[in-house]
Amino acid sequence: MAVSVGNFVPALSSKDVDDVVILGGGLAGLFCALKLAPRPVTVISNAPIGQGASSAWAQGGIAAAVTENDTADKHCADTIAAGGGICEEKIVQQMTREAGDRIRDLLSYGVPFDKDLEGQLQVSREAAHSANRVVRVAGDMAGKAIMGAIIAAVRNTPSIRVLEGYMGESLMVEGRYVTGVMTRKRGGLKRLALPAKAVVLASGGIGHLYAVTTNPGEANGHGVAMAARAGAVIADAEFVQFHPTALDVGRDPSPLATEALRGEGAILANSAGDRFMAGVHPDEELAPRDIVARAIYREREAGRGAFLDCRDAIGAAFPEHFPGVYAACQSAGIDPVTQPIPIAPAEHYHMGGVLTDANGRTSLDGLWAAGEVASTGAHGANRLASNSLLEAVVFAARIAEDIQGLMPTPRSAFWADMGEEDGLPSQRNVQEQAAISVLRETMAKNVGVERNADGLKQALADIERAEADCRRTSIKNMMATARLIAAAALKRTESRGGHFRSDFPDADPAQAKRSYTTLAEADDIARSVAGRLSTKA
Repeated sequence: MAVSVGNFVPALSSKDVDDVVILGGGLAGLFCALKLAPRPVTVISNAPIGQGASSAWAQGGIAAAVTENDTADKHCADTIAAGGGICEEKIVQQMTREAGDRIRDLLSYGVPFDKDLEGQLQVSREAAHSANRVVRVAGDMAGKAIMGAIIAAVRNTPSIRVLEGYMGESLMVEGRYVTGVMTRKRGGLKRLALPAKAVVLASGGIGHLYAVTTNPGEANGHGVAMAARAGAVIADAEFVQFHPTALDVGRDPSPLATEALRGEGAILANSAGDRFMAGVHPDEELAPRDIVARAIYREREAGRGAFLDCRDAIGAAFPEHFPGVYAACQSAGIDPVTQPIPIAPAEHYHMGGVLTDANGRTSLDGLWAAGEVASTGAHGANRLASNSLLEAVVFAARIAEDIQGLMPTPRSAFWADMGEEDGLPSQRNVQEQAAISVLRETMAKNVGVERNADGLKQALADIERAEADCRRTSIKNMMATARLIAAAALKRTESRGGHFRSDFPDADPAQAKRSYTTLAEADDIARSVAGRLSTKA
């Protein structure tokens, strides 16, 4: 049995060493756990599984070439075209070719994908896809339905232990080898060490480093920082995707108006009713997300506002075809059947993250990563719509296969009693709350839809000052990930995909390659910027 030493609960015997510990209760983490069964796995989740996962909020669905008129090669070509010239082609080929198998896996777990009268999967089209290939559930309920089915499967799998309400704080390391995860009970002071033979990061994205995001509060960049602090290489950190059409109703997080609405013919207009995408891109409303987001951003900055008008294209069918968006609009006092929806760009997805190979292995031995926390190279500079859930399941499955090959004989499931909770409160102090506010505001203002050198340097300085008031490891993790993003954005002196520099508005062919950053390098850049700013002052 584990015993408490101060605020630390150590493992006391070899039986307490898990085969695999997975940090994250979203689609990537849970799918990986299922694929590892019957090998004993512990899943650590900040919130009840599913509730704090961005996967459950996904509206569009999963992109996969599953019809006679589509092919994996076409899907691959569309992904690479959207990726701004820096996708890893072999990774994209692998992902798109395995898409059909992963859809069949999800069907076997009970996911109720939409089907036509003949029982064939029903697919729709989203921006920058050359064919209808997005597999959906009830229009805009894919994420919720997928997670519901996966959670039920996990609950019924005895080899999976789920620790809900635990926060990952740091990785346990011996040299280059990751040996476990240090966690803390949310709302408590006691820390719990979970040694493991293999650790899988599936902790999600970075949304709540920004003031406006479509992501749940648990998407705060902790996994990236944990890996970076342990010495892992971070790739493409500067590439952040902003969803063009979040509902501009003053909520945190912002409700999302799925891209499928524009796929059905909804238009973008300003407060005067003028469509503004016609002169921006040949695909107009279905242009790549970064282009649409910048167009909306500029309309709003010019004081003309931006709206998603679904009245003619969808009209009275809205409640039935898009129940999730309809409910969000109704709760904000908007009737999308008869009124245009006010919208604004919001942080939506991070293309960057912990660098991994084709099997999800990171640059640290014993550590794998999957889902939004990882940077596989599949998305390049700009993720193609509905490829996020696909990437999560494809690489979660590959990680499980890789780990099974390294540990061919699973042990019997055995988990020690974790002891009693001390019940002590663990609230953020006033200084840390203020620091988080500073962080989110400076990221939104200076590391957002449009960036420039002065703003990025200001962000690095703001983050450093804010971090001086932080004591908790979890808050310092947020600061570290933000610093990595801002430093990588400062290094890339061009515009590409989700990264747009107003002082370098054109793409530079010499920079058509992925970026790699360590936390030590980001710290050096931040210190250099702080020194120059203080000298100017």
